[in-house]
Amino acid sequence: MLSLEDLFCSVDDFCQQFEPLWQQQLLGNGLAQRNRQRSLCLSETMTILIAFHHSAYRNFKAYYLDKVQAHWRSAFPGLVSYGRFIEWIPSSLLPLCAYLRSRFGQCTGLSFLDSTSLKVCHNRRIRQHKVFDNLAARGKTSVDWFFGFKLHLVINDRGELLNFTLTPGNSDDRTPVPKLLQRLVGKVFADKGYISQKLAQQLLERTGVQLITKLRRNMKQRLMSLSDRLMLRKRAIVETVIDQLKNISQIEHSRHRSPVNCLVNLVCGLIAYCHQPKKPSIAIDHHLLPSA
Repeated sequence: MLSLEDLFCSVDDFCQQFEPLWQQQLLGNGLAQRNRQRSLCLSETMTILIAFHHSAYRNFKAYYLDKVQAHWRSAFPGLVSYGRFIEWIPSSLLPLCAYLRSRFGQCTGLSFLDSTSLKVCHNRRIRQHKVFDNLAARGKTSVDWFFGFKLHLVINDRGELLNFTLTPGNSDDRTPVPKLLQRLVGKVFADKGYISQKLAQQLLERTGVQLITKLRRNMKQRLMSLSDRLMLRKRAIVETVIDQLKNISQIEHSRHRSPVNCLVNLVCGLIAYCHQPKKPSIAIDHHLLPSA
């Protein structure tokens, strides 16, 4: 597991380059504004948020009170109360998103695509739920109906995250695919939910990416190379990554009180996974990789 010191050094190195550029891009309203320095710098705030997903805590308040304030006060001398820290969380969303993108892996020519549901409340409380009103939607998985969002992920054969996006729960899995794969090359393997001859042709013509999926039972069989068939069998690697994101990085829960804080929780969970030293991976023969 990544140590707290190593995590902070990685985040702080990024913030030293990001913050000056970020401040230059901010738009002002022409009025003088106070710029009071906080007792916790941006890198310290981000480190605390990310470290939560490496801990065994399931509740952030318990984590902050019992772990951060009780045991990490020497590491963070400027710690504030829990209520004050919660007020600072929304301002860290943009830096966290930028930091996550800096932790993405490299495309190896073999990628795996899948989506998963992110429930924001129990089905019995859908009518009373107000936090994600007009944002989340009711969708259906192979298991059950849910209310929330869909997280779409692309990973390489090393288990490294290449790209992600978030859509309402009722969106078609194929809709965000062109944007997800716009910077990738080679072959992308997906399940039957991504079957679309039009989409596959569009990707091949515009980006050169070859989308390979399994066939449904009522579809005509088509010729497929042995290597592609073997890679389709290895597609479970992306499902393993999703399982770790939900059960280890804790990207899904139904206690959110703010859409922004929900996004912060999701991004921090993805960052925590990117810092995971040992990721699910598959052994790939070099002759299976597409030629340059």
